[in-house]
Amino acid sequence: MSQSFDDISAQLKRRHRKSARLKWISMGALGLAGLFLVLFFADMLVKGLPAFQQAQIQVEIDYNEDASRMGRAALDPEVSRLVSRTFERMIPVQLRNNPDLLGTTETRWVLADSEVDQYLKGNRHKLSESQQATVDRLVAQGDLALKFNTTFFTSGDSKMPEASGILAAAVGTVMTLLVTLAIAFPIGVMTAVYLEEFAPDNRLTQIIEININNLAAIPSILFGLLGLAIFINFFGVPRSTPLIGGMTLALMTLPVIIIATRTALRSVPDSIRHAAFGVGCSRWQVVRDHVLPLAMPGIMTGSIIGLAQAMGETAPLIIVGMVAFIPDVSPSFTEAATVLPAQIFTWAGEPEKAFVEKTAGGILVLLAILIFLNATAVMLRKKFERRW
Repeated sequence: MSQSFDDISAQLKRRHRKSARLKWISMGALGLAGLFLVLFFADMLVKGLPAFQQAQIQVEIDYNEDASRMGRAALDPEVSRLVSRTFERMIPVQLRNNPDLLGTTETRWVLADSEVDQYLKGNRHKLSESQQATVDRLVAQGDLALKFNTTFFTSGDSKMPEASGILAAAVGTVMTLLVTLAIAFPIGVMTAVYLEEFAPDNRLTQIIEININNLAAIPSILFGLLGLAIFINFFGVPRSTPLIGGMTLALMTLPVIIIATRTALRSVPDSIRHAAFGVGCSRWQVVRDHVLPLAMPGIMTGSIIGLAQAMGETAPLIIVGMVAFIPDVSPSFTEAATVLPAQIFTWAGEPEKAFVEKTAGGILVLLAILIFLNATAVMLRKKFERRW
């Protein structure tokens, strides 16, 4: 029985209402996700920006005989309680390295204690009333102020919050990613080229492809367990080093690079392969001289995204021991080191209030690097994109 015009109109109106509801629900979900993202960045900025400022105090240093044994003796007793202990410990070392300083005086800006820093920033602190009065007086005299925290970028980890920095972790991150790139990129690209251009389509290659796709989706901590079992326990690679960290992250990055490379190879039209075969090229010459150069922008984009993902990983590196206390830059790929995510993880577990802003500051630096890497990948894709 045919429907009347009114029935059809009613059905269309119901469909349009459902479509409108779905549209508004989708827009609401998108807006809610955007709101959470804005709140996340706002919270990180509020907590992290203070890490880029550090309280510094101008003191007169008297390099006397007692200072060669106890650094605090070189400072005014009223001010010495406000100076970072890391600086006080450096004074005897300076006198041993340069005996000519003995008997001289020097006025300079030095790091203030973290409690002074927190007091100036309006946070919870442990200063006594007399110390607060001294701080207020020094601020009024211009001998105590918040300045740009160069220490955050020029020093490694420290048990003193005011002396903690990301230099050792940043260098360790670069060294680890270099090992990751050196292993994962050539192996991943060659594997993808073989599977896409040379391997026969049989049950074995199908099983390999399925396992590669599965490896790209498993939790990253399992790669850490694999690195611990194979590289450390079996091959004896040193723990907590950029070498073991890079090898472990290479395992995790390989499936990403393989999948991205295969996608880039598939984007090259078959007509280019047929034309190369038509002029007498071998299969290897077709791949080397025609297919790979055209697919390289996509391969580079996928590799950069894979490295960015590896850079933000913490779980596999914790398993292989890259959460050690590292105050100095690692001198080689086989010496103990740490990376930015592990350094942030370590700071997050510290009880001192000052480490909260260090944690947020480290997150901001890591986010900036990750955004830069992803933006670079997008720019490369746009610049070298070809439309066939």
